[in-house]
Amino acid sequence: MTTINAQRALVPDGWAADVAIQVGADGRITGIGAAAHGADAALLMPGMPNVHSHAFQRALAGRAERAARGPGTFLTWRERMYALSQRVTPDDIEAIATLLYVEMLEAGYTSVCEFNYLHHGPDGGPHGDPAAASRALVRAARAAGIRLTLLPVLYMHAGFGAQSPEPAQAPFIHAVRDYLALLADLLRDQDDTTRIGIAFHSLRAVSPEAIEEVLAWRTGVAPGMPVHIHVAEQLQEVHECEAWSGLRPVEWLLERGLVDEHWCLVHATHMTDDETRWLAATGAVACLCPTTEANLGDGLFPLPAFLAAGGRIAIGSDSHVSVSPVEELRWLEYGQRLVLGQRNVAASATEPHPGARLARAVLSGGGQALGQDAGRIATGQLADLVELDAGHPLIAGSEGDALLDCLVFSGNRTLVREVFVAGRKVVHGGRHPLAVDAAARFAATVRRLQLAA
Repeated sequence: MTTINAQRALVPDGWAADVAIQVGADGRITGIGAAAHGADAALLMPGMPNVHSHAFQRALAGRAERAARGPGTFLTWRERMYALSQRVTPDDIEAIATLLYVEMLEAGYTSVCEFNYLHHGPDGGPHGDPAAASRALVRAARAAGIRLTLLPVLYMHAGFGAQSPEPAQAPFIHAVRDYLALLADLLRDQDDTTRIGIAFHSLRAVSPEAIEEVLAWRTGVAPGMPVHIHVAEQLQEVHECEAWSGLRPVEWLLERGLVDEHWCLVHATHMTDDETRWLAATGAVACLCPTTEANLGDGLFPLPAFLAAGGRIAIGSDSHVSVSPVEELRWLEYGQRLVLGQRNVAASATEPHPGARLARAVLSGGGQALGQDAGRIATGQLADLVELDAGHPLIAGSEGDALLDCLVFSGNRTLVREVFVAGRKVVHGGRHPLAVDAAARFAATVRRLQLAA
């Protein structure tokens, strides 16, 4: 039994003073009691789930901004991403992901959903171990100490109507039979901090028949496995889906009754009012990635309407142009302010602090999308915790939810001091013990890959 003390801790009912959190050998919170006044930890809050990650793309951050043929679009960025995907090996993936996961932990993320479609070699041929790329990500997560939900991705086609894959997509492609074999193999690697889920890349990349077959397999093997999918990220995707099926992408999923609380729809940027309300009613999570969506010019999610309908949200750093939960939350609000010409868009009559409302929403929705008991400081939950620097001037004198507003809206100086995953301290004084070595290995990998814009 381990005890973690806090002067103040964010529990489900709000901020509690002088809290002692007991953690069992399994890394779960076994009880919450009273600590001596002036306990040794400062401000304790649940660690943030990062619900959408393509780890290898961290190597591309800042290296795909050159306007070679006009201003550029998502598709011109994708060309750079495809070029990278054809060069990285499983060892490269491990090196890139290890530093990324260290960065996440130092920023206050304690868990990550890794949406991995980079399965094969450049020509589409399998590695000696067909799960080599996935296992590289598992090794990176275990080395860094971050909680992982690994989402191997089914990717079959180049576009709606089962279009043949492009040559550059060869590293991603699976037949359903081989994909299910990969899932079955990886399920044997699950442990206390690693879980396996299902991901469909997108409706354009997976046929309806394949979705049905995979979900039928899931029903027989592990009905509660999380299911993630990219959907309605760009307007072009919406228009192509309508031409193919007569329906918009989110509408197509909802019409078939596929979506429930185990699903996570990533982006869902372009929805009608009806889709927005309907998606909220399913209990599914919408994962929003504001820094990546801004970087790619995707557009803005209908946040006020979705929250008003009771929708559940999470955040992800996606392509990792930024690795900061604070920045994702800030731009989730700021994007709405710029479009609507209003302030405090995410606030409500019962939750007047927008930073606090967003933080609570993505902690809860993030734990749900992760498929693990994370995102709350409560008995039975996983002891994934972040200690903030109570003495930092940016939050001096702040109490309650006003403190969370300061955390989100007062700048980019990190307030993270200590980070615990399953009750084990993985960040000390704001630094991860692997930070220096992981950075050196990452830098050597990027230099060898020659990724300069």
